Amino acid sequence: MRKFNIRKVLDGLTAVSAAASASSAAQQQQAGNRETEIQETLQSEHFQLCKTVRHGFPYQPSALAFDPVQKILAIGTQTGALRLFGRPGVECYCQHDSGAAVIQLQFLINEGALVSALADDTLHLWNLRQKRPAILHSLKFNRERITFCHLPFQSKWLYVGTERGNIHIVNVESFTLSGYVIMWNKAIELSSKSHPGPIVHISDNPMDEGKLLIGFESGTVVLWDLKSKKADYRYTHDEAIHSVAWHHEGKQFICSHSDGTLTIWNVKSPTKPFQTITPHGKQLKDGKKPEPCKPILKVEYKTTRAGEPFIILSGGLSYDTVGRRPCLTVMHGKSTAVLEMDYSIVDFLTLCETPYPNDFQEPYAVVVLLEKDLVLIDLAQNGYPIFENPYPLTIHESPVTCCEYFADCPVDLIPALYSVGARQKRQGYSKKEWPISGGNWGLITQSYPEIIITGHADGSIKFWDASAITLQVLYKLKTAKVFEKSRNKDDRPNTDIVDEDPYAIQIISWCPESRMLCIAGVSAHVIIYRFSKQEVTTEVIPMLEVRLLYEINDVESPDGEQVPPLPTPGTGSNPQSIVPQSHPSTSSSSSDGLRDNVPCLKVKNSPLKQSPGYQIELVIQLVWVSGEPPQQITSLAVNSAYGLVVFGNCNGIAMVDYLQKTVLLNLGTIELYGSNDPYRREPRSPRKTRQPSGGLCDINEGTMVPEDRCKSPTSDVKDNSFSRSRSSSVTSIDKESREAISALHFCETFTRKADTSPSPCLWVGTTLGTVLVIVLNLPPGGEQRLLQPVIVSPSGTILRLKGAILRMAFLDTTGSLVPPAHEPWREHNVPEDKDEKDKSKKRRPVSVSPSSSQEISENQYAVICSEKQAKVISLPSQNCIYKQNITETSFVLRGDIVSLSNSVCLACFCANGHIMTFSLPSLRPLLDVYYLPLTNMRIARTFCFTNNGQALYLVSPTEIQRLTYSQETCENLQEMLGELFTPVETPEAPNRGFFKGLFGGGAQSLDREELFGESASGKASRSLAQHIPGPGGIEGVKGAASGVVGELARARLALDERGQKLGELEEKTAAMLYSADSFSKHAHEMMLKYKDKKWYQF
Repeated sequence: MRKFNIRKVLDGLTAVSAAASASSAAQQQQAGNRETEIQETLQSEHFQLCKTVRHGFPYQPSALAFDPVQKILAIGTQTGALRLFGRPGVECYCQHDSGAAVIQLQFLINEGALVSALADDTLHLWNLRQKRPAILHSLKFNRERITFCHLPFQSKWLYVGTERGNIHIVNVESFTLSGYVIMWNKAIELSSKSHPGPIVHISDNPMDEGKLLIGFESGTVVLWDLKSKKADYRYTHDEAIHSVAWHHEGKQFICSHSDGTLTIWNVKSPTKPFQTITPHGKQLKDGKKPEPCKPILKVEYKTTRAGEPFIILSGGLSYDTVGRRPCLTVMHGKSTAVLEMDYSIVDFLTLCETPYPNDFQEPYAVVVLLEKDLVLIDLAQNGYPIFENPYPLTIHESPVTCCEYFADCPVDLIPALYSVGARQKRQGYSKKEWPISGGNWGLITQSYPEIIITGHADGSIKFWDASAITLQVLYKLKTAKVFEKSRNKDDRPNTDIVDEDPYAIQIISWCPESRMLCIAGVSAHVIIYRFSKQEVTTEVIPMLEVRLLYEINDVESPDGEQVPPLPTPGTGSNPQSIVPQSHPSTSSSSSDGLRDNVPCLKVKNSPLKQSPGYQIELVIQLVWVSGEPPQQITSLAVNSAYGLVVFGNCNGIAMVDYLQKTVLLNLGTIELYGSNDPYRREPRSPRKTRQPSGGLCDINEGTMVPEDRCKSPTSDVKDNSFSRSRSSSVTSIDKESREAISALHFCETFTRKADTSPSPCLWVGTTLGTVLVIVLNLPPGGEQRLLQPVIVSPSGTILRLKGAILRMAFLDTTGSLVPPAHEPWREHNVPEDKDEKDKSKKRRPVSVSPSSSQEISENQYAVICSEKQAKVISLPSQNCIYKQNITETSFVLRGDIVSLSNSVCLACFCANGHIMTFSLPSLRPLLDVYYLPLTNMRIARTFCFTNNGQALYLVSPTEIQRLTYSQETCENLQEMLGELFTPVETPEAPNRGFFKGLFGGGAQSLDREELFGESASGKASRSLAQHIPGPGGIEGVKGAASGVVGELARARLALDERGQKLGELEEKTAAMLYSADSFSKHAHEMMLKYKDKKWYQF
């Protein structure tokens, strides 16, 4: 037999103690050669960790930009993230290392580049001509704070306004400062005694590039002549300015002010505004000024050839509109449309047909960036309808409370969910195509279906198609509609165990093959759903109420019934061993006035119309017992082949037959042990004075977690910063010492050492590290299944691990995963014909395993993962053949047994931020990488691994981060990612006409190089700003430099960084690396092209 040795592990591997490997080897010897030799194929080189894509709405957005030629949208956030959107399916996420807020974004239009300005006074130039954009140059301002930037179309000179009121000019090719500076004291009136405030606007006159319009916060606007270096006109207004916009002819501009007014100025009449408008002000009769309104934060002035111009603004509502939602106002001719938004407006942009500022703008849509949404308004259709948003930006519609990830699902699932979800779509959207249509899709190298399910605080569940690194919502299920809604707070029953979100989803158990869905909610409720393509009306919603007690069987329950004692293992076959108990809620209080036998939520008693999709099979609720509320559910499992659902909490375990609608098992955790309790716990009498207690974490972050699930009972780490539980007379010591059910797994396996064949059973794991086995005796299929009872009995088998049990799975003799038995899905709302009935009688679903027909010797392996360790146990002998101590100082938050490269492994995520994988069955360490520390409970609550090397977690309240731990996926990722930049011809410049050119009046061009270049303006002060070269195109190669090809790719990097040319074999890499250079040349050529042309050549 081969020796157990630890192979090479990737960087970051924490060495496993020699003692652990020695004990493991000793256990192997002890088991003897009876164990079948399993050839393990997974090695450490099959593993590599990298982020793949980020989905969802950018969290805390702060800036917006659009490239009108490339049709790409960019959004910056307060945490320094950059999200780029092209056509549906083309998305990209980048991050500024500093994490400083993005205050402004400027595209180099049609150049495949973007400038970002950050709150830490840095400017960055991003190269978008590679699949993973990277920074080419950065410039850090040392003495002045950046407030506004402007980059004219087809110019390489970026104007940067500062808090001191000065304007500096940056060459975007070299990212160096020009010596040309516009100082605030030169721009304003010399007689002015006060500082004009920070720069809030810079733009050049659309018809004359030599004239720069500068807006100061205090209300002063200056038209600066760049050539003569002096102010042509100064426009003063006594209200602070928020934004300025030009009319395309360059003769007028409009300002928005802090008192809710707009002022329109004629360029040559600086003494007073040509017109003052208060869009939302009440006009007073006696000619007085209208009442002041809230500030107009932004205004845009867009012209059309055929009709009146559009004036679009945000803000400006009157102060008496208390409680009114934020609005975008569209003024077109004499009509004013006020469009209400769901969230406050961060920024907006008008999308126009032309990138040239001196042409009729022809606006066709408005992009509105809200605090938690992105809205596109169609300006060309009456009523300004919105476009249907194709991006997956609604993950956070209600805060996410849990999620599950399924890779390699049955192929018919996504079409089935899509067809029922298509009926839920809203109507009334714009008929036009989504206008943000840039970029190209990547190659689809993964062909298997992937589904993500998210559970939300309002009780809704969303199914997402996550195949091939995209995300699209398929179907939404509202679980709350089965319950009566309380109309107001006084009307609410005082049985709630949580202050808010009583329908929030805590656990999802889903069987993709049978499509059975089971959810556990925060109000100690469980709902079982079947999938159907038919609409049905349920007259009476089937429901069960369960009393789950912590008290031991020598205490009489309040209504005088004796809880049946747990039989000893010898009497397990006695059909009377466990009596089904179901208590209808007849009484709401016990004899001493305590709340008793009432559930937390009230199920509707009226008929319920159920649309095609998921339909209620059964509602199960835990009830109050003698004044104590039911404890939140900590684990849940459903099995379609057995027709059973089981759930547990810190009081005990309950099993329900959802076909016969009966309770089969209802036991306190201690009762599960019978006489085998290793802790010798004494029974205690029921408490009469317990207060409601709900362990809820900060729901605004979407992190609702019962304490037992997110805290490790075995660890000393107690961080209460996440939880917000109400006061409780149940002491924390009492709670902690209670043994909760933490893992449940239905399977067909060996339950006792003497077994010769596998049989249906349930494996139960607890927070104290115990695994118990319950035998299920199922009646034959067909009609008999509905008539005869399911008999449930404990097997007496007890296994122990360190730390709470998280996950269990079973392998056959070849080392393949044995999936739980399942029924294939069929439409249950259509009556079966006779042949089908006969088939279903004969059909007895079992788990498909190559070993089920072989001679039984050592036939299966149980894989059990706890918070501290993993064990592989041979069945039926129950020998522990492999053991691995995963972590000593931390604890495992999530462990999953997953398929990868035609093999199986155990993947774990620890609270100390490490992601690890282990081979099965030998538990050899294959990967150990420090990925991310557990900064909040949202990550702990949502992290999950799935097959084929995929994993995900909620990185912010609005975004899902997907990652892979598969070397193959990392290598293919570059091909799978979409391309943002596509070569597009820049539209032709507007035709000026002969006479305009002859007599002036057309657009005046300016040789900026002559003005701002070093020869004319000299060098800028070195201390003003510091240039930092970025990693640029090399970043793309670094992403690919890993795994088997790592050394080769690193060698290429070294060559490139020395400035040597790449060989013919590296054309692809070279294209990516030199894309930065090509865009720079392109910009320079463009400048030369326009510099040398005469007016009649345009």
